[in-house]
Amino acid sequence: MLDPLLSDRDVARILRCARSSLQKSRVRGDGPPWVKLGGLVRYRPEDIAAYIASLPIVRSTSEYPEEVE
Repeated sequence: MLDPLLSDRDVARILRCARSSLQKSRVRGDGPPWVKLGGLVRYRPEDIAAYIASLPIVRSTSEYPEEVE
């Protein structure tokens, strides 16, 4: 059985961000992987889980990794 694909609204809710942030990350290519299904943008649940797992774990703001330019 296939997992249902997630909409950008679903992913924005999961990541607690605005849909416009997801749209901008698609343009920049730095957000979670996505698929185009006809005219729709959808996300695979396993890709969202992997994206979250890949985010840096920090314990304080002084430890936050440098931004890559």
